[in-house]
Order: sequence, then C-alpha cells, then structure tokens
Amino acid sequence: MKSLKELHDLDKPREKLAARGPAALKNEELLAVLLGSGIRGKDVRRLAREIAAVMDRSFQDLDLKHLTSIHGLGPAKASQILAAIELSRRYLIRTHRRIASAADVYDELRSYADRRQEYFLALTLDGASHLIETRIVFIGTLNQSLVHPREVFADAIADRAAGIIVAHNHPSGTLEPSRADEAITRRLKEVGELVGIELLDHVILTRDGYWSFAEEGRL
Repeated sequence: MKSLKELHDLDKPREKLAARGPAALKNEELLAVLLGSGIRGKDVRRLAREIAAVMDRSFQDLDLKHLTSIHGLGPAKASQILAAIELSRRYLIRTHRRIASAADVYDELRSYADRRQEYFLALTLDGASHLIETRIVFIGTLNQSLVHPREVFADAIADRAAGIIVAHNHPSGTLEPSRADEAITRRLKEVGELVGIELLDHVILTRDGYWSFAEEGRL
C-alpha cells in the first residue's frame, strides 16, 4: 500500500510521468509538465486546464494569438507549446511515405487502377513530399463541372498541405488524357496558384501502368 506522500507525489504531473510514462497523463497534465509553473493567483493545473479548453475548441487554427489570449500565458510559454505541437506533428508525418514521383503515386493507388468506375483522388503532401492523406474526391465519369476545385482544395487547406497530387483511373485502359482531363488539370493548377498549394501532378492510372502530366511536361 502506498504512503500518503507517495500518493501525493503521483498526483503531480512530473512525478506521475516519471512513474507511469507520458501515456498515463491527461492532456492538462501534459500541458502542466510543459508549463512548469503557474502565476500568482492561478496555479499550473488551472492554467493548463484553460489551455486545454482552448485547444479543444480551436486546435486546427491554434496560434500564438489564441494562446496568449489566456490570462497568465505569455509569448514564451505559448511558443513552447506551439513548438512542441509542431515537432510532434513533423515526427508523426515521418511515419507516412514520401511521394517523389508518379511511380510512387501509382504504387500508392494501384488498387484503383483496374476499377470499373472512374475514381478521382487527391493526395496531400507536406513541404518535404511526405504523404499527409489520400482521399476520394469523386466517383463517376469525369468532367470539368463535376470535379470542383473547392472539393479538391478544401481538405488540402485543412491539412496545411504544401502541395497536392490528383489522380484518376481510366477503366478503358487508355493512358492518353482526354480533353476533360486536360481542362480539369488546367483549372486545378490555376486554383492551386491562387490558394498557395501547388498542383504537383495529375496521374492517370490503368492496370498496365500510368501517365503523368508532370513527367510529360504538360503541367
């Protein structure tokens, strides 16, 4: 049976982390470890709870302004929290594969190459070409009116992607792009330039291989 002192120590975030590991801590306890101390009239646990509440509401848009709006949290501590989040994000992204060529796109999407319907997909990438997410944007015969740039770039913006690659399969087996494929590519490239997320390639997939707008110099 643990003594009262041991129980008291295990209620402290740093001691709890040392004894049980970081996975045993609640979000506010992890934040308390990052903060180290509170301020006059507001202990570290209360300050951490307020930060956790802001993160729960606004994590995707979290910035220095959001954090420093919390009474008692200055730029230095707020910067530490943002740096910890960004560092974690970068290491997590390392677990995703790197997409450096149309061949990599084909390997990633090979299961769509011989589908009987056309699938239009978008791959979002970070600045180092690590894959963030692969999403199906549209299923069906493609034309410029059905594949709207809003649907393609909305998730890329939410992912804070640096670039995007689109791809679709040709059930017919032909690797030549259609006029609709070319029109969609031009439109997406223009919108990408406007929103600051580069269209890196448009890849056509078939069971026998792929065709790349970028590799053919038509992007």
